[in-house]
Amino acid sequence: MLDALGINAEILERRGFVAVSEATALVLAEVGEDGREYLLTPATNQAWQAMKNAAAADGIALLMISAFRSITRQVEIIQTKLAAGQKIHDILQVCAPPGYSEHHTGRAIDIATPEDPELEISFDTTAAFRWLQQHAHAFGFEMSYPPENHSGYQYEPWHWCFQR
Repeated sequence: MLDALGINAEILERRGFVAVSEATALVLAEVGEDGREYLLTPATNQAWQAMKNAAAADGIALLMISAFRSITRQVEIIQTKLAAGQKIHDILQVCAPPGYSEHHTGRAIDIATPEDPELEISFDTTAAFRWLQQHAHAFGFEMSYPPENHSGYQYEPWHWCFQR
């Protein structure tokens, strides 16, 4: 599967990608306004709901815009980007190889706010991001991809993963 996408062992080793298991025990965490269902592991969902409620009590709205993603869906995402003419090197700056995404674990959440464009670095200028920096660790969440992260991904201030 990886070879067909142009992802070889050298790329995986050079970038230090770590294979993850796809979650099997998932619960419905939320349903988006568009009807999309967001799944998380039970423990992650419990922590997310507590964190979202605590943020709301402080006047901060946190929106879930991505959660569990299957390995099959990750393949589809990369195939779509390749078909659009993107190079695998560029794709892997913003998208994990199938089998290597934190989203497969059911513990990763991409977060947005109602007032900010989704999946933009400008998220780090929002009150929601400042709140997450101060409080997310208390709920077990850490930002996975800070500037100049060890995985070589672009800075993703919206991507948080439950670590407990």
